Amino acid sequence: MPTERFTFAGHDGHDLAARLDLPEGPTLATALFAHCFTCSKDIHAARRIAARLAGAGIAVLRFDFTGLGHSQGEFENTSFTGNVGDLVKAADALEARGMAPDLLIGHSLGGAAVLAAAGRIASARAVVTIAAPFDPAHVTRHFADALEQIDAEGVAEVDLGGGPIRIGKDLVDSLRSERLVDAIAHLRRALLILHAPRDAIVGIDNATEIFRAAKHPKSFVTLDDADHLISDPDDAEYAAGVIAAWAVRYLDLSPPAPPPGAPEGIVRVTEADPDGFLQDVNAGPDHHLLADEPEAYGGTGRGLSPYGFLAAGLGACTSMTIRMYARRKGWPLTGVSVDVSHDKVHAQDAADRQGARVDRFHRVIRLAGDLSPEQCAKLMEIADKCPVHRTLERSSEIVTESGSAGHRG
Repeated sequence: MPTERFTFAGHDGHDLAARLDLPEGPTLATALFAHCFTCSKDIHAARRIAARLAGAGIAVLRFDFTGLGHSQGEFENTSFTGNVGDLVKAADALEARGMAPDLLIGHSLGGAAVLAAAGRIASARAVVTIAAPFDPAHVTRHFADALEQIDAEGVAEVDLGGGPIRIGKDLVDSLRSERLVDAIAHLRRALLILHAPRDAIVGIDNATEIFRAAKHPKSFVTLDDADHLISDPDDAEYAAGVIAAWAVRYLDLSPPAPPPGAPEGIVRVTEADPDGFLQDVNAGPDHHLLADEPEAYGGTGRGLSPYGFLAAGLGACTSMTIRMYARRKGWPLTGVSVDVSHDKVHAQDAADRQGARVDRFHRVIRLAGDLSPEQCAKLMEIADKCPVHRTLERSSEIVTESGSAGHRG
């Protein structure tokens, strides 16, 4: 996924650090992502969602709010109103590049910020909130012990789990005074609310209140057992997939027609987790898969291994080829299943490959239906005609056998 880093001026003139994640192919839409309270643009959930949307043709701008991450300014001097202003400035920076945002996404307090900012970003057609509070003042519960000091002295240092950070009175006052109900009621944009029932930081009742205040079109999807930061890769992948699928309904994501004579399509594999082996596999604009290594080899096992994809290709092609032949002949084939296993074997198992190890695919084909023995034999023979089989057998050995079948004889 190509990435462009740049800065833009925030609401008070400080330079804010931004990262624009771009699709490998045409950019069909643009999203603006607002991170959670005291987080940064590089939090795992933001990275995963940006990668998934980029795979669907949606560019994503992530940036650090004033005083956080790599952005300039002092966080203790910021406010919720300033965060909303930063979002509007981010949208302006995108518009100046000819990429005015179509989709706004906000996580936690960033979700409250995109709800408040949406009315000032004319290009936005859809809004997504993830674990967002209905009342921004909800955030002050996490440093309740310091509120008295903040009110008296104007600032206090608190520890929210990521190290000490100074919080000022302007932020507290703006959180206390902000009311989102009118902004939500007059959103005039499609709204998707993502929230986990067991979120211990921002309770699920916040999602209920946002949903009640909003007018249609609005959708609510549960994130099941996810935590507030969506720190589990499976949860982040699920949230990303839901957003990508939902956005298609409200954004024009139709890709341009391919040029005459173009091949069927491109399979693009993009690293999804630089700390492991997880890969995004996109076959054109419509199909998304995951590839990974098993846990025993340092992966997470969340997708097929590369050899698993190879075996799946052989199995799928075998089944399809058998079905096409039986359909053409009008034979009573009611079902096909193909078990494929893969191994490396020594050269003595293949007389024409001296001194090397070769690939062996063991294939068990099961046929169901009221088939004669002759029909079964012919279908087993046809299995070897599948294009993937022919490709693999040039450098591999494929051993085929018939499994138990529900046919005659």
